[in-house]
Amino acid sequence: MIFLDIANLVEFGEADLDGRPIAEYLEKIEARELGFYDLHKQDTSAIKKFAAKSTHEHIVICGIGGSSLGTICLQQALTHLYKDKKLHVLDNIDPVMFTELEESIDFNKTLFIIISKSGNTPEILSQYAYFSEKAPAENFVFITGKSGKLREAAGDRTIFEVPENVGGRFSVLTPVGLLPAALLGLDIDKMLEGAAHMREKFFSTDVTQNLPFTLAQIQHKLNKPVTVMMPYSQKLSKLSDWYSQLLAESIGKNSTTGITPQKALGVTDQHSQLQLYNEGPNDKLLIFIEVTDLGPELPIPGKSYSFNKLLKVELDATRKSLTQNKKPNLTIKINKVSEQSLGELFMLFEASIAFLGEFYNIDAFNQPGVELSKKLTREALDL
Repeated sequence: MIFLDIANLVEFGEADLDGRPIAEYLEKIEARELGFYDLHKQDTSAIKKFAAKSTHEHIVICGIGGSSLGTICLQQALTHLYKDKKLHVLDNIDPVMFTELEESIDFNKTLFIIISKSGNTPEILSQYAYFSEKAPAENFVFITGKSGKLREAAGDRTIFEVPENVGGRFSVLTPVGLLPAALLGLDIDKMLEGAAHMREKFFSTDVTQNLPFTLAQIQHKLNKPVTVMMPYSQKLSKLSDWYSQLLAESIGKNSTTGITPQKALGVTDQHSQLQLYNEGPNDKLLIFIEVTDLGPELPIPGKSYSFNKLLKVELDATRKSLTQNKKPNLTIKINKVSEQSLGELFMLFEASIAFLGEFYNIDAFNQPGVELSKKLTREALDL
């Protein structure tokens, strides 16, 4: 269950957030015929069957942007922070990543998941070309769309499809995120249950229930050019990376609209960024993410309080300092970090982006600025 605390918005209150016709905006969103909010209905049996049969010692994800950030978030949130990592995400083409990865895996015992929705992403095609010379052909599985060079390269090997009506940055609850999650032993059905629960709120016309609508209204009405996401949870540190792409690619359009995402981590960035947030320009909305159940109390020797309490007190102190400095902030509270809560969070933010795009009267689901860069790359390399 997710709770949204908006008591510290400073510049306006809860009464200012109920004047928009939710039903009209939902009609506009549905008219776009999107698929991200119906992913809870998908059949995951093939994914679970594949994961159950896998005996590979390592998994390498070849993907970039929306093909990798969700998986990185899931691994950080739902697997051990320090023990041996089974999954490696190659989300760049810096040569050092290839050489150091080779030092860490046995190609014969490694599963390579090659991900590109378009099937024509130069970086991913290059990664595949490199590893296809080193690993057995049967060690590759592909996640892509219905056409493209990657699908042609896959031949008759295993392919999982990204739905045509789900954009890359909205694809974490497709096989893009679900297959790696299942291979890591995570409960993907619980993830989809969480998404389904938030979907109900997304389609509610009751402003007190529709959390995505409320979050989008806050960002739009405050009109702050920067949104800072600051989880007070090491496990959720990579959620900010995932959200940064979602916000930047969706809302930065036409040289007229845009919200710049900024990542921070509590308590770490109290000591590196908080000075700016408290006494710098009032151009930011801070979104805290609070986990109410931090696990068993971990006492601090010689102190009357635990690490759990210290973290909570520091979060509260940060909120109060910002509010006293008249800097708007809100808090998204979850009970604990789990498959279900991650599914809810993914859907919360994706659905809020859908509303935010309609508020700005833009298409939140295209990315022409990204496509131009890809086009120029292909031209420069004669691809």
